[in-house]
Amino acid sequence: MKLAGALALIGAVLCAASPPAKKKAAKPAPVSAAARAAARSEIEQKIAAVRETFVNPAALAGFFDALKKAATTGAPIHILQFGDSHTASDDWVNAMRAPMQAKYGDGGPGFVQAGSPYRGYRRYDAVGRSSAGWKTQGTMAMRGDPDQGLSGISISTRVPGQTVTLKASGELLEIYYFRQPDGGQLQLEADGEVVDTFTTDGEAGPGIYSRAMLPGPHEFLLRTLDNAPVRLFGWAIDKTGGDNTGGLTFETLGINGAQANVMLGWNGEIWSDEAARRNPALVVVAYGTNEANSHTWTAQQYRADLTAVVDRIRHAAPAASVLLIGPPDCGKLKPLLHLSEVSAIQRELAAKLDVAFWDWRLHMGGPGIIKRWVTAGLAQADYIHMTGEGYRMSGTLIFEQLETAAGNTHE
Repeated sequence: MKLAGALALIGAVLCAASPPAKKKAAKPAPVSAAARAAARSEIEQKIAAVRETFVNPAALAGFFDALKKAATTGAPIHILQFGDSHTASDDWVNAMRAPMQAKYGDGGPGFVQAGSPYRGYRRYDAVGRSSAGWKTQGTMAMRGDPDQGLSGISISTRVPGQTVTLKASGELLEIYYFRQPDGGQLQLEADGEVVDTFTTDGEAGPGIYSRAMLPGPHEFLLRTLDNAPVRLFGWAIDKTGGDNTGGLTFETLGINGAQANVMLGWNGEIWSDEAARRNPALVVVAYGTNEANSHTWTAQQYRADLTAVVDRIRHAAPAASVLLIGPPDCGKLKPLLHLSEVSAIQRELAAKLDVAFWDWRLHMGGPGIIKRWVTAGLAQADYIHMTGEGYRMSGTLIFEQLETAAGNTHE
């Protein structure tokens, strides 16, 4: 889908997930059809005028090689995107996921967080639910301990009869959990039938349960069986073999309100084990909005934190390419406090850390353009989050530029 077509799409406004606010967000003033059209036209012209795609695109060569290999051999490709509320809503990621899977094959949802870990969590390619007796840890409101797994989020309980469900398509199921002394038992149902029981008891560390399934859609249910602690990190459901050989997964790992350094607080052994198991060809690191709005932010600490995040990714997945995505243009009356500095440091570190960088603010149309995005119906009235259509437009643009860069690499 071309950018002009994406701009013309008229879809439902799907708000990005964000933490509950004390006050309701102000509604935007009514905008005439003419003003909306004029704003869209201006945005389209500004985006078309941007000549930059990725800073240091050579850092994506490994990912592009994986795409080329997948096109000829059917080898699976996994993409992990870590980020804040822009990532957590899945609108933005799904706009990249859908065309990539259409071209390179649908590998299934991949890793999906367990149950309904927080308000607003969703995946477009899987549906999860959980009973009332689970406690979420890892959010900004409930940080918990470091043992949070791949996404930085877990749900836990000590009560028997608690359930978690997943509706998704695939033929290889994996359940990621925290193995712990005296951990409880779990019963697994698939499509209404009990298929297995397993324990989470053992030496503290990452636990994985795997089971092969017939290809196609499934409904899974996990049930706790005893008065013992159980902590779940998520499911992975992949399509492998048969007509679905290989394929691409694009896995959403966002936390509302998070900054990049949240990743440094996660148990390194557990996170590295689970990240390595997903074997990503590309890891997207899409934070920056909350750093830009922080009154305690410093450039020196941010450089150190971002460097440590990339080092952690490289340790777990040394073959993966890394793509930094800067924050979008934000701010109603003036830009967020450190917005320009955050983007500048990501740009600066691209070459030093051998990662690629995509400047979201630039590709929206530059500083101050958020006001036109709000007028055009592409951004919300908080002047921070996009609407569903705005996220889809941004995702489409990244996909098209990745395709172009991949083609240039192999010319």
